Amino acid sequence: MTPLHRLDIAGLHAAYAAGETTPAKVVDHYLARVAAHDGAIRSYVEVDRAGAAAAAEESGQRIAEGRVRALEGVPVGVKSNIAVKGLEWNAGMAARRGIIASEDAEAVARLRAAGAIILGTLNMHEAALGATTDNPWFGQTINPHREGYTPGGSSGGSGAAVSAGLCVASLGTDTLGSVRIPAAYSGVYGIKPTPGAISDKGLVPLSEWLDSIGPIARSIDDLETVLAVLNGAGDAGTVPERLVLLDNFDDLGCEAGVVAAYERAVALVDDLPSRSLQLADSAADVRFAGFVVAARELITHLGATRTKAADRLSDELRFMLDYAEGRSEEDVARAQQILARTRMTVRDAVGEDGILLMPTAPQAAFRHSARPPANQSAFTGLANISGLPAISIPAGLDAEGMPVAVQLVGPPHSEAALIALARRFDAGLAGFVSSPLI
Repeated sequence: MTPLHRLDIAGLHAAYAAGETTPAKVVDHYLARVAAHDGAIRSYVEVDRAGAAAAAEESGQRIAEGRVRALEGVPVGVKSNIAVKGLEWNAGMAARRGIIASEDAEAVARLRAAGAIILGTLNMHEAALGATTDNPWFGQTINPHREGYTPGGSSGGSGAAVSAGLCVASLGTDTLGSVRIPAAYSGVYGIKPTPGAISDKGLVPLSEWLDSIGPIARSIDDLETVLAVLNGAGDAGTVPERLVLLDNFDDLGCEAGVVAAYERAVALVDDLPSRSLQLADSAADVRFAGFVVAARELITHLGATRTKAADRLSDELRFMLDYAEGRSEEDVARAQQILARTRMTVRDAVGEDGILLMPTAPQAAFRHSARPPANQSAFTGLANISGLPAISIPAGLDAEGMPVAVQLVGPPHSEAALIALARRFDAGLAGFVSSPLI
């Protein structure tokens, strides 16, 4: 039999139906893998052994009675800024240590109601304001594809745990790319839905107008199944009839492997009429504007914590918040104008039947260091700013053996159509490569 951690949702359900395994055995297997491998990866912050065992027993009973739900017996991990009842709800911050969630976030409740088994909470970049998951309080999460490399962020634990086979799927959050960047760096699939498609009740926010909860998985089938549980089975929507390509992003310094993957992807849809998208502002200006607005909103969410518990915020986080707070009114107004222009330009280009194809990130995962590249969210941030759904798809490995990815951005509420088109890209790119731990 295929090792349990290699089975997708359909494979697990088939194995349950055939009596080849039980949810209790699957949970034991995953917990053993966490114990064996997560000391080196540090994807989990807290493991709920007792809760997982109880959920596995319930799933086993339901399977025996023929009352199987969509995610019956499927082990899932949850980013630590999303409330999981009874577990610490820390959002990657020492300042929130000891805060225990009194109830599940709505997204987690939906997963449980569909039969998912929550294994625990996952590491993230402090306060979600960053894309490396080099967390000074909860540890530096490592990319399962290479020791010492970042899995991306801020949902780095969510990407790493799925890539390493430490859960079947996970929940992350995406503010300017925080689901799709770790999905890309870790070589798996991730989707940021339309704002509001998945309830954010029970989420510690970074920026309420940019944040979206989204799933990460090792296949499009699993991603689609989890998404349907989270937001309901939606209409397939309009089939994309036009391709939109971002005009001249040479100044972003994309790595050769990223460009090659992108060009392969473009060739797969050469039957679609295409148009170029030219932004009025530079990618650097758009990225900076997104940071300023998001960081200043985080200041309001932190409130008195920022001063009363300053010693429990890292030097990096305090620096970024101080920097954002110190921007002049003119700087903030300019940032808001840039974001408004970008939103209008991208939404107009995508329209009701277009699909924007871009790399997910300008680079593959890199070694953890004091100065990560500033341009990680140059592509992903456009979907958040525009309020559009986007999916990241693995596109193979670069010359150094690290995953690269492309992303599709569609009209509002086009998640089902995005997934359908992603299947076409997935078949053509054949880009998924398991991490060495799978």
